[in-house]
Amino acid sequence: MEKKLDALLGRRHLNKSKFKALVKHAIYRLAVLKSQRRAWCSIAHSDVVQLLNLGHHDRALLWVEQVIKEQNTLDAFVMIEGYCHLLLDRLELIQEERSRVCPEELKEAVSSLVYAARRCGQFPELQEMRTIFTS
Repeated sequence: MEKKLDALLGRRHLNKSKFKALVKHAIYRLAVLKSQRRAWCSIAHSDVVQLLNLGHHDRALLWVEQVIKEQNTLDAFVMIEGYCHLLLDRLELIQEERSRVCPEELKEAVSSLVYAARRCGQFPELQEMRTIFTS
């Protein structure tokens, strides 16, 4: 009866193996995106140095602002990756929760990932995790 009710209400039971694969794929995508952004930051940093040497301080300031934004994005990716690793470590705890209440020690990770999913369009895995968590 509970399965029928969940199906009617659109709630899904957590499939442990699929969720684990989803989180691992998100971690892999994060690694790729982080390496791309680090490469861009490295190139932009050398461009800023060249612009400063040439005396183009205004243009260098614009590049520095972009580098700072990219560094902030990289920091957010590191946090998201940490939360994904925490979910993998605590997967058994998530699976055990019969009352459909988020375990206390995972509330920060889950809420942060739901928040990040709305702001990171390049992460279909986060979108899917958000759907799972909100259902």
